[in-house]
Amino acid sequence: MAGSARRDGSLLVAVLALGGLAFSLLQSMVAPALPSIGRHLHAPPATAGWIVTSYLVAAAVATPIAGRMGDEWGRRRVLVVVLGLLAAGCVIAALAGSLALLVVGRAVQGIAGAVFPLAFGILREALPASRVAAGVGLLSAMLGIGGGAGIVLAGPIVTSLGWHWIFWLPLAVTIGALAATIALVPESARRDAGGVSPPGALLLGGWLVSLLLPVSNGATWGWTSPLTLALLAGAATLAAIWVLAELRSPRPLVDLHMLLRRPVWAADLSAVAFGFGMFGAFLLVPALLEAPTSPGYGFGQSVTTAGLFLLPGSLMMLLFGPVSGVMTRRFGPRAPIVAGGVVSCAAFAVPAVADTHMWQILACATGSGIGLGLAYAALPNAIIAHVSPEHTGAATGVNTLARSIGSSIGAAVVAAILAAHVVAGRLPASSDYTIGFAACAAMFGVGGAAALLIPGGRASRFVPARVATISR
Repeated sequence: MAGSARRDGSLLVAVLALGGLAFSLLQSMVAPALPSIGRHLHAPPATAGWIVTSYLVAAAVATPIAGRMGDEWGRRRVLVVVLGLLAAGCVIAALAGSLALLVVGRAVQGIAGAVFPLAFGILREALPASRVAAGVGLLSAMLGIGGGAGIVLAGPIVTSLGWHWIFWLPLAVTIGALAATIALVPESARRDAGGVSPPGALLLGGWLVSLLLPVSNGATWGWTSPLTLALLAGAATLAAIWVLAELRSPRPLVDLHMLLRRPVWAADLSAVAFGFGMFGAFLLVPALLEAPTSPGYGFGQSVTTAGLFLLPGSLMMLLFGPVSGVMTRRFGPRAPIVAGGVVSCAAFAVPAVADTHMWQILACATGSGIGLGLAYAALPNAIIAHVSPEHTGAATGVNTLARSIGSSIGAAVVAAILAAHVVAGRLPASSDYTIGFAACAAMFGVGGAAALLIPGGRASRFVPARVATISR
């Protein structure tokens, strides 16, 4: 009987991880294909950037809202809808013959960012308490595993099959995840979590859009351009109004008092820092490997070879996600997050000091995968440990949102660093790469340091001691 329950639990984790993998593949697979997509759709680089921006903005807005809807109406029900939208977005994007239609498809795909908070809530209810940390850890690792795999696979797929296939192939994964979810995932209990406040949702969406548009496009628009400054000012204003409205609402979309608990905001701050560092790796490692040797610092590798250097890091995330779950169960979530910050910081310090040999770049990519596997797996566990079950979706949704914001800021900052000093052939200066690696190392250090504010302790203090049966 116990063996059957364990098998059912492992199957549940695998099903939910498949949905997370589909989303994270689409998150990163498009970026290396942008030049090819732009040429085929006759879109200049500045305009083609909306293919990434629309996905990012939709995910940021939908993640906390859908997480709350799952708390209120049943997480399996909302997860099925979200995966259905992800599949529909893949079809729209794969069939798109214009940039406008492709951007619409990407925005529909982005709604699936809610896969993670919904899945965390399902695991919290369905698994025995002793297995929640490891299950959440493996699922969290999908964010980095899929992200790294997407970059590795994008080049060969576009070269061999064409850019449309970067949507057809994830569609197959999504359909599999959707069918398995319908057949195998148990429905969670509905809870009176306060409903979804339309004004709160609109204000949240407004300030996130106003923030992420200039962050994603500031390098193209100009960081001091009137549009960039106006949107940032609008984001600050709308965020302030949203906070006031949420504090005064009897049924807020996000319980800000919950977010102000030290363990929760510390985990969210760590998430921002680790998100920054992860996308820094996705940009810096391939860029340095693909840079020509003529300036005296590049390695002249192909896009495919450069992507393969990220593969060991993705494998390390897969391996160390469950390790993080074991550490969380024994020592609490603080230990793996701090360890992840230390390992990732050290990994990025290697090329920040010297980047003249390829093994140094490989060490950076692999070491950061270990650190991210430890930290990403433990961050939602830190949230789950300090919020009530009815707020699991909303709270983990905010934590996932924090990672996305950190990733957006990291991508923008690293891009700005690499564009700061252009040498012959419009290439970054060698010092720009040094600064970029150092900036990511510093942010990983911030992520580990912020985690020191999370209370320590054994797993029994962090995961509610309740066992739910996995049944339909």
